[in-house]
Amino acid sequence: MIPRKKSLMNWSGGKDSALTIYKIQQSQDFEIACLLTSISQKYQRISMHGVRVDLLEAQSESIGIPLVKMEIPDMPSMEVYEQTMRETLSELKKAGITTSIFGDIFLEDLRTYRENKLAEVDMKVVFPLWKQPTDLLIREFLDLGFKTITTCVNEKYLDKSFVGRVIDADFLNDLPANVDPCGENGEFHTFVYDGPIFSKPIEFEKGEIVLRKYEAPKTEDDSDQCFSKEKEDPANYGFWYCDLIPA
Repeated sequence: MIPRKKSLMNWSGGKDSALTIYKIQQSQDFEIACLLTSISQKYQRISMHGVRVDLLEAQSESIGIPLVKMEIPDMPSMEVYEQTMRETLSELKKAGITTSIFGDIFLEDLRTYRENKLAEVDMKVVFPLWKQPTDLLIREFLDLGFKTITTCVNEKYLDKSFVGRVIDADFLNDLPANVDPCGENGEFHTFVYDGPIFSKPIEFEKGEIVLRKYEAPKTEDDSDQCFSKEKEDPANYGFWYCDLIPA
């Protein structure tokens, strides 16, 4: 029997990450040794998604895979981000991890960026969802019994009414035609709270909804993962956030 490759899962707490873990567990080719998540050092929340660390830790416990939190300064430069990531990955490599798994679907430049950066620490890269139609992926995700809620939406694509909504058939039908159903272009981010990879649902309550404006990003996690690539034009931009409070 061929031993499974010891791997890390780049975990954002969102739907693409959750579906990726499900597929990896079904394949039996990889052993997911840990979940790696970028955390805002200042706010103690998942980068871009705005989800509290307490809920992230509850996900890790329910999934049954240890969590590695990589703390990032507020609005870091790419140099700072990449150095922090390089140091984190080097430590994980010492623990025998040889493969990094991502939930990216179709952003070619982001995939190339990830592959180049992982090559610097001699890690292989795997993309289980790559090039699969996003309309089919989101419906597979729902059919499997996953449950997820939007925690952050980009006001460039969606208005306030879309944040804090559970993703279901009605949500998908309400999306504008220019919005990817998986939010692969950074239109929205999510928090998964139940599904086949969890031993128990994650309990939470919805808190306040706020609009946060930012200057041109120095890093942005457009694809629910750890490595980032700057994509926005230099201008102010805003996101609607729905706070989720551990119950």
